[in-house]
Amino acid sequence: MTGMNPDPSRDGAGAVPVRKRPRWRRWALEIAIFIGLFLAIQAWMARDVPAGPAPDFAALAADGQPLSLTEWRAAHPGRAVGVYFWADWCPICTAQEGTIDAVQADHPVLSVAMQSGDAAAVAAVLAGRGLDWPTAIDADGRIAQAYGLRGVPAFVVVDAAGAIRSVSLGYSTGWGLRARLWWAGLSS
Repeated sequence: MTGMNPDPSRDGAGAVPVRKRPRWRRWALEIAIFIGLFLAIQAWMARDVPAGPAPDFAALAADGQPLSLTEWRAAHPGRAVGVYFWADWCPICTAQEGTIDAVQADHPVLSVAMQSGDAAAVAAVLAGRGLDWPTAIDADGRIAQAYGLRGVPAFVVVDAAGAIRSVSLGYSTGWGLRARLWWAGLSS
């Protein structure tokens, strides 16, 4: 029996082909794992955000005028509003400026400058970056703390009834923010 191969799978003769999993299944699994991890991290980061009514706040605005969430919501009756927390020292916030600017063209967004100085300093940052945002000054971080936020950027969607509907932390896409605002507006 010399010259005979006892294992037919070695030379391919008579071997049963092994079926590979379709590539799309592997990709779908990887995407599902990624989305699951992303949502778990978002939930963990938002664990201290209060449920229910959005904490009201009154602060000095970057233009030197008094500003409160209640007044801001009253200026946009029947609409969901966004509250965008940012800081001048945050590189992700800087990267997100164009997104927030675009969302603000379609939806009411009140920004909150967390630990970025007084009204004059924040006004200078906004002017230097060409941003025309209504901005509350949160020099000591108390407003962010009332919302349970430990970092920036953060985007909080408040529905027309004043309840927090969603919170996104870190960089968010414009379509994602618009979808959250749209969804909150539907159920108001």
